[in-house]
Formats: sequence, C-alpha cells, structure tokens
Amino acid sequence: MRKILCVNKLLDALYPRRCSICDRTITGDMGICRACSKSVRYIREPVCMKCGKEVSDESEAYCYDCRKEIKHYDRGFAVFEYEYIKNSLYRYKYSGRVEYSRFYGACVSRQYGKVLKALGVEALIPVPVHRKRLKKRGYNQAEELAREISRHTGIRTESNLVIRTVNTVALKRLTGVQRQKNLKKAFKLKRNDVKFSKVCIVDDIYTTGATIDSIATLLRQHGVKEVYFVTIAIGRGV
Repeated sequence: MRKILCVNKLLDALYPRRCSICDRTITGDMGICRACSKSVRYIREPVCMKCGKEVSDESEAYCYDCRKEIKHYDRGFAVFEYEYIKNSLYRYKYSGRVEYSRFYGACVSRQYGKVLKALGVEALIPVPVHRKRLKKRGYNQAEELAREISRHTGIRTESNLVIRTVNTVALKRLTGVQRQKNLKKAFKLKRNDVKFSKVCIVDDIYTTGATIDSIATLLRQHGVKEVYFVTIAIGRGV
C-alpha cells in the first residue's frame, strides 16, 4: 500500500492533475477545483424538448431552430451551456487535455445515465473524426467521452459502426447551410447489418446540430428506430 501511495504521489508531482474547467493544478479526484465546483453552471430548465437547449420562453416546447427545421434524431441532452465551458472544450479538443473526459463522462452519466437506460439505448455511437485528423490530434474526443459514459452506465460503445469518409472543413467557420452541404456523404456505415434499434450519438458540442442530424439520418436509413444524442455543451436557444 505504501508503495502504491508513493507511486501516486510521484505521478502527481510529474504529471499534476488539472481542473477540467479552468485548467489550474488540483489535488484529489473531483476533476475540478474548489472554485469551479462552486460556480459550475449546468443546463437549466426550461429546455427545448427536442435538442435540449435552454430556452427563454417556458410556453414554447421547442427552440426556434427545432421549430423551423425537421430533425432526424428523437431527442438530445446536454450538460453545460456552451459559453460557460467553451475554453475548457477548446483545450479538451485541441490541446491534448484528453484526461478531461473523465470529468465530462461522469457529468453526463450523473445527469442522463438513468434516462438513457430508461429509454432503452443499446449503444453509444461517438461522432467519428477523419483518419488524417485523428493522426494529427492523437485521439477522438467524442470516443473518449463515450468510453467514460460506458464505464459509468454499462451501455456499450460502438466506435467502428460509423466512419467519416470526408475530411470536412472545420464546421465552426461555416454557416448552417454551408455545414449541411459540407457534411453531405461525409459519413458512412462500416457495416450494413446494424443490429441496434435504439442508439445514442455522442459528441462534445452541439451548435446547429448538422453533424448529429447527418449521422442520425444515416442510422435511420439502415433500420435504427430511435436515435438520441448527448453532448457536453450546447448553445443557447431562443
């Protein structure tokens, strides 16, 4: 036991743990520092009953985007409002902070694990990245998140069902219409015998929903009856 404690202390000294929100050095296994734990802001009701965005008008069941456009998924769930967590997500996605996935996965599971199991979700489908981008980044942040959710909920992760065949332009630079065009034929199934009837797509951010909707459409075309999604963050609705 003493040897294990000594090794853990040495590892903490060499590779100090960092807060998953502000990136300051921390101790313990909470994943975030004391200051951030007191100020952390989760998605609050009322939310859109389709995509899960916060909405300002309680009388509206759906946000503006979901009222004007047909979505091919059944329902989505998010943990944080994007503006609050955007700097953390940037480090998670582009600065190698893959360890943040433990905190994010715990948050998603705590908020929605029971919901996903009650819905009968059979598999988590992480949004894939193109092989060139994966080689450059070293990991797929959505897949890392899905694995953590699996660890907490027992719902299996299917990382090789959907693949990205086109190395699309970064969507943050595009308008909604441009995103939809950019994603045409960007995804395909690695195998046609999809054996799941209820799945949940996993991604880090939901903005316009073009990526998730594109994958949801593909899955439905191959017999999946119900498609849900979970993300770490989502933009504010109206």
